[in-house]
Amino acid sequence: MRRLCSILGGDIVRSYAEILFHLIYRVMSKLLAFVGLLLVFSGSFAQVIGRVDKKTKEFSIAAGQKVNYMIFGYRFANATTEKYICFASNEDVERANGNLPLGSYYDTDRLPTGSKIVYLGAVGTYGKMSFNTGGGKKIIFYLPKSSFVIK
Repeated sequence: MRRLCSILGGDIVRSYAEILFHLIYRVMSKLLAFVGLLLVFSGSFAQVIGRVDKKTKEFSIAAGQKVNYMIFGYRFANATTEKYICFASNEDVERANGNLPLGSYYDTDRLPTGSKIVYLGAVGTYGKMSFNTGGGKKIIFYLPKSSFVIK
């Protein structure tokens, strides 16, 4: 009888271990697949469009990017304040925001001749920018730091 119980008990323990192993394997493989997809898609939603040159502090957005984007610059470091400038990949968005004080553009190559945007520093979650016109006029506005990188 003891021999029979030990044989049955051993099989039962082994079958529980096998079931537990397969359950953990399935859960872990699904979890790893989910984390992998999350990393891939989070990168595509949070794409950095602009770039600030570390030496010159000049802000630029390259032409011909293959991603849809819309970036607003605000009067103050708060998204509820007046929009001053818009960079967008879609001409409908550009047209709709063309009446902003500093205009609306696809990229910084299309700024008025002699104009440039210079990074002045960080203010919370925003970057303080200066729109320098060809005539020497400087206008301060703020861009979300999530929309550019300093390189």
